Amino acid sequence: MTRDRLLFYCQHSLGLGHLARSLRLAEGLTDRFEVTLLNGGRFPAGTRVPAGIDVVNLPPLGHDDGVELVSHDPAFTVAAAKAARTRLILAALAETTPSVVLIEMYPFGRRKFEFELVPLLDAVAALGDDRPRVVCSLRDILVQRPVGQEKHDERAVTRLNASFDAIVLHADPAFATLEESFRPATPLRVPVLYTGFVAPPAPAPADRRLDRLVVSSGGGMVGEPLVRAAVEVHRDLFIRTGLRTTVVAGPFLPAPVWDWLRDQARHSPVLEAVRRVDDLALEIGRSALSLSQGGYNTTMDLLRAGTPAVVVPYAEGAEDEQTRRTSRLAELGVLRMVPATDLAVPDRLLAALVDAAGSTPAPVPLDLTGAETTARILAPELAVR
Repeated sequence: MTRDRLLFYCQHSLGLGHLARSLRLAEGLTDRFEVTLLNGGRFPAGTRVPAGIDVVNLPPLGHDDGVELVSHDPAFTVAAAKAARTRLILAALAETTPSVVLIEMYPFGRRKFEFELVPLLDAVAALGDDRPRVVCSLRDILVQRPVGQEKHDERAVTRLNASFDAIVLHADPAFATLEESFRPATPLRVPVLYTGFVAPPAPAPADRRLDRLVVSSGGGMVGEPLVRAAVEVHRDLFIRTGLRTTVVAGPFLPAPVWDWLRDQARHSPVLEAVRRVDDLALEIGRSALSLSQGGYNTTMDLLRAGTPAVVVPYAEGAEDEQTRRTSRLAELGVLRMVPATDLAVPDRLLAALVDAAGSTPAPVPLDLTGAETTARILAPELAVR
């Protein structure tokens, strides 16, 4: 049977969360589509690409500390990367002739990438009656801006009404709705379709969990405070609980911090330093305890694994998304939350870890079938413009 084609745009600029979720989602789409994934950020060596997905790695761009675009390939200036990326995206549209163009996050974010997204949307519109459907792929909770939120929402709703056919929101509406994060004055004319959370497959029950704490912070770019705090308490944690500590640093943890972490592990028999793992969800599921940030994908790994967990949401600047997600899950009894400011007080983190180590997380009352549901929603036979 010939499958329709789907062109999927994903840009990650800081960590790996958007790429990880997009790959997980794309894998669920392959039952009904031939999927081409346009990846706009760095693609770490060893990243697993599910079967049936064609990845086109664009010249990688990201953000610096000032949220300005930077090129992650020394062969390209930012200007050269922009030009090359736009050409590659338009060529992919022409070559794949997709029935669906799925765009992750935009126009709710990624405004700095309009240099390539607006030409893509214009090219789709120029195809007329034969154009593919354009759908936004969106996570559960959006960051709220302390200044300019109204203007941002109006700009987004204008683009949505003009260029998009639907929004697939990867959340359970019992947990989070779009209206909580998005309140434009102009009515949204685009349907919002809830898919449930995009989670990994349910793991096989473990006969016995490893006597360890696994520590993770996604790609690791902003993981230094969590890593240092975990190392600070790891000996006391072993004395109190018998759990060793394994730190999964992430490919983007700065090199000086990685060197320091390895040195700490060389001098401690109960500390292990690992740069990356093939399947973080599996490693969390095999562990007696987890310590992590509160990104979407790690949270889904925790929900599937049922591992006792302490979560320290990333909350620098105006970032409130992880705090809102984590606090809601803490209220449900799924995990324990420690504010990032408490990392400066080791006893608070240690107390939370010891407390969590002897606990059983509450059952998960949420829909975790987001990948499969998205595939059904986007299927050509169910399409509604």
